[in-house]
Amino acid sequence: MTTFDNFNYYNPTRIIFGKDTIGSLSTLIPKDKRVLFIYGGGSIKNNGVYTQVSEAMKEHTCFEFSGVEANPHFETLNKAVQLVRENNIDFILAVGGGSVIDGAKYVAAAALYDGDGWDILEWKHIVKKALPIGAVLTLPATGSESNGGSVITKAETHEKRFFKSEAVYPVFAIMNYTVMTTLSDRQLANGMVDTFVHTTEQYLTFPTDGMVQEGYAEALLRNVAALAKDWENRRTESWQKNLMWTSNQALNGLIGLGVPQDWATHMIGHELTAIYGLDHGQTLAIILPAVLRQMRLQKSKKLLKMGRNVFGLEGAALTEENTINKIEELFRSIGVKLTLTEYGIKADVEAVVNALKSHGMTALGETGAITPDVSACILQRAL
Repeated sequence: MTTFDNFNYYNPTRIIFGKDTIGSLSTLIPKDKRVLFIYGGGSIKNNGVYTQVSEAMKEHTCFEFSGVEANPHFETLNKAVQLVRENNIDFILAVGGGSVIDGAKYVAAAALYDGDGWDILEWKHIVKKALPIGAVLTLPATGSESNGGSVITKAETHEKRFFKSEAVYPVFAIMNYTVMTTLSDRQLANGMVDTFVHTTEQYLTFPTDGMVQEGYAEALLRNVAALAKDWENRRTESWQKNLMWTSNQALNGLIGLGVPQDWATHMIGHELTAIYGLDHGQTLAIILPAVLRQMRLQKSKKLLKMGRNVFGLEGAALTEENTINKIEELFRSIGVKLTLTEYGIKADVEAVVNALKSHGMTALGETGAITPDVSACILQRAL
């Protein structure tokens, strides 16, 4: 058992959680700010969120930018950066899911950088300053509303990269779970998978004596498992509020404090999204079981602990394989497919591995044991 290490925890985001909270925008953003209101494909105009935001912001000077993609495109976001500069914007308001919020973080950082914005995603420019950001969350999944991470896709080259900085933590996040009512089953399922995998990336490594981190991670995993079993009640307020808060807690930094982390599933999944256009959540559901089977011996103790404490396995039923089977059953129960073939994709394993290598992803996992050759084995399992 490994002692969890020293850590420095920082999370400045104010959370405003609950019904009828969007109106608080009127006081959360100073009236003298020039605000860029960023959103996605327009669904907020159908679910009442756009009207609520507009009403709350009627005394502010606001500009709008719409069309942020589900995997936010670098090229699209640079148009928003130009808008910021042309109109002396000094506050970014992101209204949407994790992709919109991720996009807003890039805009907030790139607007204050004179070079090529892609430098930020290649870590050639380390972000030390950014415009302030506020978030109105409409789709729970990524936890982006209260963390400093962002994932951006360069459509021209099919690259999906990330950056992180304390400078892009949102100042506040409004989490009104009632807006989830209009989300599709696909969106809800993707959000659940993302939440589950965020948690496993920080938990399914090797044992530590971080009692808070280990126990809280297990509680979050049990939450997702319980919500999956209660899938038929996904339109109820109780179900919605619990997913929204669980998703936030999975990636606000707490459960990963001082403990080993994996993230191989995400890194490989990012390449599949960039190359084949699959939803982020879909790629995670495909890759996670493949990673766990490939790394079963290394992760044995934690797989058994998870099987016991999350899925209630015991006796002869408590095996690494049965734990992985339970994860797959959870994903299947909410309508998520588990192989590339099921999505009609004949993946080029070599091309995906080459993309990983070109992005420096050659020693993935909590111990760096997932080399390009191991990644190829994982992808073969995922076909």
